[in-house]
Amino acid sequence: MGKYFGTDGVRGLANEDLTPELALAVASGAARVLAEHDGSHRPVAVVGRDPRASGEMLEAAVVAGLTSAGADVLLVGVVPTPAVAFLTESYAADLGVVLSASHNPMPDNGIKLFAAGGHKLPDEIELEIEAAMDAGPESRPTGARIGRLRTADDALERYGAHLLNAQRTRLDGLHVVVDCANGAASAVAPEVYRGAGAQVTLIGAAPDGLNINEGVGSTHLDTLSSAVRRSGAHLGIAHDGDADRCLAVDATGSVVDGDQLLAICALALHEQRALRDDTVVATVMSNLGFHQAMRSAGIGVLTTAVGDRYVLEALRAKDLSLGGEQSGHIVFADDATTGDGLLTALHVMARVAGSGASLAELASVVQRLPQTLVNVQVSDRDAVATSPAVAAAVSAAEVELGDSGRVLLRPSGTEQLVRVMVEAATQHDADAIANRLAGVVAAV
Repeated sequence: MGKYFGTDGVRGLANEDLTPELALAVASGAARVLAEHDGSHRPVAVVGRDPRASGEMLEAAVVAGLTSAGADVLLVGVVPTPAVAFLTESYAADLGVVLSASHNPMPDNGIKLFAAGGHKLPDEIELEIEAAMDAGPESRPTGARIGRLRTADDALERYGAHLLNAQRTRLDGLHVVVDCANGAASAVAPEVYRGAGAQVTLIGAAPDGLNINEGVGSTHLDTLSSAVRRSGAHLGIAHDGDADRCLAVDATGSVVDGDQLLAICALALHEQRALRDDTVVATVMSNLGFHQAMRSAGIGVLTTAVGDRYVLEALRAKDLSLGGEQSGHIVFADDATTGDGLLTALHVMARVAGSGASLAELASVVQRLPQTLVNVQVSDRDAVATSPAVAAAVSAAEVELGDSGRVLLRPSGTEQLVRVMVEAATQHDADAIANRLAGVVAAV
């Protein structure tokens, strides 16, 4: 990670960590690095945001930064993050900017950037932007060369049509409760799902700028579970604040996590002969039960580090069609350049509607092993990685678990912290082994 950019853009407490001045600098630096200034065309940037109140202030700063660098700005308003990625490509823009802190509470905000074509930025480009921010502009355009601002009135309609074209299976007869987290999905998700034929009951779809993610959305699934049971719906879909991911609950209100959703979608594409190389991309945090389900179906799993950017990099490098995370970030590479919660929900609901099976039945293909995660504060992450005592303890735990579980030690990228994850046949075993390993790690 760099000076300003974290694992997913620039994020922090709005107006304290993420100030208008910083937003202006990020936008100006991004325009200078990503926009083509070869005189053949005037560079264009798509700018969207989630509905949190600070987005209004930061949007103004981003517009100022972009236009001061000579880029025209196309405002698309309150839209999901994946909509900005799609619209950056659809409008043939040079870059896209999203103001959102995803599932974070309302006081936070963030800036995510997309390059031309709607692709997330590699680390080296983010470092270039940071260098441009610190250096400042050599000169600023004046007169007619200053960027201009206009609004894209067809943005939501264009994005909605794209989703319905990407997944055409009708959802007639399916009753779904949709939790929009009082976020960016609130305007578009209900219309898209109804357009596909579903009966939609809405919760968390009244954003006021202050209530995003507050007791609703993918981080508060109890609200959705209760609503599904109360309404007698077939299933529920939960989005986060910027709708780049989704989780689900079945008709009984039981949670269906990202591993299960990814498995459902992988099996559907596999049956349709649309899963390229019969391989799906997942991260090291995917449950062993997911791997076992894929192996039983004859589907290979390519494993990456944690983070949707690494899933995306693997999909592009290997020309694969599907990948995702346990958190519900799922990428359909044939139709999207980033994780899209609405597209994921459409694929999952299409599988339910087309198969005649319930979501619970479809999700049961993944028998999730009990998983325990312990965060251990350490004085030196590197010393833990090279410790003979830790290596011996991990080796002993792996022998003890055999094929019925696994161990993962993962250092934090930002703190002196090591995450100890253990999966085992029983929760008791997972807890016991994880706590034992945590004690060895803490002693280094």
